[in-house]
Amino acid sequence: MPCAAGEPPTPPPPQPLSAAVTTPNGWHTRTAERRLLHLLHHSPPARRRPLELLAFAVRHCVPSSPSSPHHHFLAALLLLSSPPPPALPLFRLIPTHTPPPLTLLNAAIKSLSTSSPPLAFRLLSSLRRLHTPDSLSFLPLLGSISSLSLLSALHALLLHLGFVSHHAITLALLRPYPLPYTRLLFEEMPQRNKCTVAYNTLISACFRAGDIGAAHHLFDEMLRYKRSRRSVVSWNVMIAGCAWCKQDEIAVSYFERMVREGEVPPDDGTLAAVLPVCGRLGNVGVGRWAHEHARKSGLLDRKVHVANAVMDMYCKCGDVHSAREVFKRMRQRSVVSWNTLISGFSLNGHGIEGIELYREMRTHGEKPNAVTFLGVLGCCAHAGAVDFGRDVFRSMQLDHGIEPVIEHYGCMVDLLGRAGLLEEAYALIQGMPMRPNAVIWGALLSACQAHSGISIAEVALKELINLEPWNSGNYVLLANLYAETGRWEEAGDVRRLMRRMNVQKAPGQSSIEETEFQFTNA
Repeated sequence: MPCAAGEPPTPPPPQPLSAAVTTPNGWHTRTAERRLLHLLHHSPPARRRPLELLAFAVRHCVPSSPSSPHHHFLAALLLLSSPPPPALPLFRLIPTHTPPPLTLLNAAIKSLSTSSPPLAFRLLSSLRRLHTPDSLSFLPLLGSISSLSLLSALHALLLHLGFVSHHAITLALLRPYPLPYTRLLFEEMPQRNKCTVAYNTLISACFRAGDIGAAHHLFDEMLRYKRSRRSVVSWNVMIAGCAWCKQDEIAVSYFERMVREGEVPPDDGTLAAVLPVCGRLGNVGVGRWAHEHARKSGLLDRKVHVANAVMDMYCKCGDVHSAREVFKRMRQRSVVSWNTLISGFSLNGHGIEGIELYREMRTHGEKPNAVTFLGVLGCCAHAGAVDFGRDVFRSMQLDHGIEPVIEHYGCMVDLLGRAGLLEEAYALIQGMPMRPNAVIWGALLSACQAHSGISIAEVALKELINLEPWNSGNYVLLANLYAETGRWEEAGDVRRLMRRMNVQKAPGQSSIEETEFQFTNA
């Protein structure tokens, strides 16, 4: 409408906010932000490319847009991407006239707590000057503290701010403290807060401290209260904890009890904990049951690490055929799958099969790693494949960029020694970039004893005496070597050296296992 005389012109209607923040290429910043959030939440490949997502956001003015004051995208980028971008430089993208929101600062603290805890604590100090922190400001820090004094200071701050009454904070405080403090915190909790997670945390602390009896007691105590009903994690903690404390028989008994009582079915964590124990014990019966459960439940097909654990158990129990069958039926394989079977062939002396499997691995395009070469070199030693072993050892560095470590040199010494190539094995040891250890010299000594390499055996034994001056066996072997070659004076020198070093010869021992008989009245 035309304006009346003397009246100011009517201002045009204000543009919608979305139009004001439209970027030159036609994207609205809110649309761009929603698109980025969708990718972060639903696309694993996109989460692995955080810098590309960030570049897209900057091109479309997402961090500086007034329509995105909460910076949900930047917070999601820090929390969901893998690996997350550096947290602190992201704040430079935010307009300086407004402080970063609490959600973004919390996300930055969580990101920094895993990569740089000191920076995370410094950021917490800055946060407290801008906002009132919430429980999410402190939870990541409680999981990253390694210093007891720093943990105590943070605990005092939480008490001062009243956050210790928060259940999540209480649970997080149980984890980093050593056992006496964890037990005290647990006892101070009201019974209604002693949930399954709290019991599991305290049981784990008991195992870390070697207090197996307390762990058993707490596990049985969980049955008394409805809130602390035992979960599959509770059983897994008991099985893995007993295994970690070298109580393999007890670990297997807990697995059998778990199956028998049927509170919860075993999951992949259960099988990953119990199968290595079965392998160490040679308990192929329980191992087969675990294998069958994994097959019926679908874990064998869905979880590669379960199939790997089944193969490893069979290899350790000497059943390479069953391990090979599991390998053949795997729908997907990792480099660990190949390594497990190759190493299993080496462990059981099936050198030719291990070499053929390595060739098959290369045909399938799977890239070997350092563990692969340990297994292959072991197979070469069993098969007597010296030339192939030399080629594999050279290809580690030349073709794959893997620097041999002392274990690889040990395998090569064993390979050459078994083939009677004592001079070449000794030359390899002399050219090692690291100092040979007792295992290396022991492998050479064994080869010398098998192939009558007296002169090199003398060198190996002297090196072993230097490395293990307390080991009487090395002195005895050297003295016997001198005696066998008629060098009685030198044999006497070795005996006198033993007396001077106060090394006592270990007495020979033998043992028998007494069978327990059960008598019944006729």
